[in-house]
Amino acid sequence: MTASTSSGRLSDRERDDDTSLPGYLAPVPRTLEDLGLQFAWLVVAINLAGTAFGFWYYSGQFTETATVLWPWVPDSPLATLFIALAIACWKLGREQPWLTALAFFGNIVLGLWTPYTLLAFADSYAYLSPVMYQFLFWSHLAMVVQAFVLYRISDFPVWAVAVAAVWYWSNLLVDYFVPIIGEPHHTIIPVERDAAMFLEADALGVIAAGEVTFVLLALFLALAIRVKKCEAARSRP
Repeated sequence: MTASTSSGRLSDRERDDDTSLPGYLAPVPRTLEDLGLQFAWLVVAINLAGTAFGFWYYSGQFTETATVLWPWVPDSPLATLFIALAIACWKLGREQPWLTALAFFGNIVLGLWTPYTLLAFADSYAYLSPVMYQFLFWSHLAMVVQAFVLYRISDFPVWAVAVAAVWYWSNLLVDYFVPIIGEPHHTIIPVERDAAMFLEADALGVIAAGEVTFVLLALFLALAIRVKKCEAARSRP
């Protein structure tokens, strides 16, 4: 079973099979999916621009973090880099399932976690200009939208999902639970980690709960897509 051709385009039969996915696994309108895949190189360029902006945004945190832990610092920029590389590989006829799975996880997890955090600490983010706040909020939600198009280019084999799950679980450990060197390395938030929040949770607990939830959601969605694609393949005449 394959989700792409060597030319980076989907065959008519594959398009028909993909419609068997339930709406919660393929919520993006087909017209928008087709548009994104038609202008895939533009999507790659936009994500690379977002990656460059993201690395600049995290520049201050890099200076405060041990070099060995830098790979776990720029969460959102890495997610946009993953999807840019995944789509580029697909367009070149060399789709890499592990890279597409990383892109799916990253864009689901960070695409949801950032708006969640912006809302949870909305008052404390008053230092951001309204334009920057809205840009961060909606650009990250757009990451979720593009993640839900990746099923069109990959079958999400279990081994590839495992690669993505291990990476993002390691990110959870370093960010919140086992920092290895120094303190936890999550994205800097505008309040103290032990600041009291709702339901008697502290600030660190709130953002950790959000990210754990979104990693589990990404794992469920990726495996559900795999199962539905396998079911569709078995039902072919």
